[in-house]
Amino acid sequence: MKRTHLPLNGLRVLDAAARHLSFTRAADELAVTPAAVGQQIRALEDTLGVVLFRRTTRGLELTPEAEAGLGALRGGFLQFEEAVRAMQAGQSSKSLTIAAPRDLTEKWLMPRLAEVARDDAELRFVLLAADDTVDFTEANLDLAIRWGEGPGEHEGEALESEGMVTIAAPGAGDTVIGWPGCPGDGKALVQVADAGLAIDAACAGLGQATVSELLAARAIAAGSVVVVGDPQPSRLGYWLVAPLPQWRQAKVRALVDALTA
Repeated sequence: MKRTHLPLNGLRVLDAAARHLSFTRAADELAVTPAAVGQQIRALEDTLGVVLFRRTTRGLELTPEAEAGLGALRGGFLQFEEAVRAMQAGQSSKSLTIAAPRDLTEKWLMPRLAEVARDDAELRFVLLAADDTVDFTEANLDLAIRWGEGPGEHEGEALESEGMVTIAAPGAGDTVIGWPGCPGDGKALVQVADAGLAIDAACAGLGQATVSELLAARAIAAGSVVVVGDPQPSRLGYWLVAPLPQWRQAKVRALVDALTA
């Protein structure tokens, strides 16, 4: 019989009924009715073309045909259990692979991961640089952070921010520092590669940079720059994202909760 045609549910019922030699006790184990167990056994007998149980004055008995296959069947279920445990082992590991824009990793993610790791010395992180197009299959990722209006095709949670802020070193001039995608970057007199470098340029006194408040928060708190004007709401922001299977992993959920706390 082809693997795709194996009556796995019926075989599971057979295993339970054979162990208990009782449809009633097998039904209790499987959380179904005794009638459902009987129906599954009859369907399995029809599929296989053999009789699996006989009723005698002493109760339910296995036929020789059922006895002949029972050892291999139970061995197969044990291998299924081992396969499931192997697949779940990654979920219980303390290693996480995260992809994020380089500037976010430097300015926000690494300091936050350091805080998270202080509470759990067994945690291990693999950090990859990535833009907004992340291939979870090829990169074997657990989690990604991307800039956009939402999580896109994945599950996701937003990183809270006050929006965009304009920052400058105390006493710096009003020269505009631009970076790809920044508001009004066409007017910039100083161009840099990303928002992280724009923050560095502002800290160095090269002018004013408009960046995500999330990225600038540490520089603002340290007094390296000050906020010019009021924060501006933005439809764009940073999102923690992952496909549903990764998103459901306990280690990923724990990290998401820690990063958004």
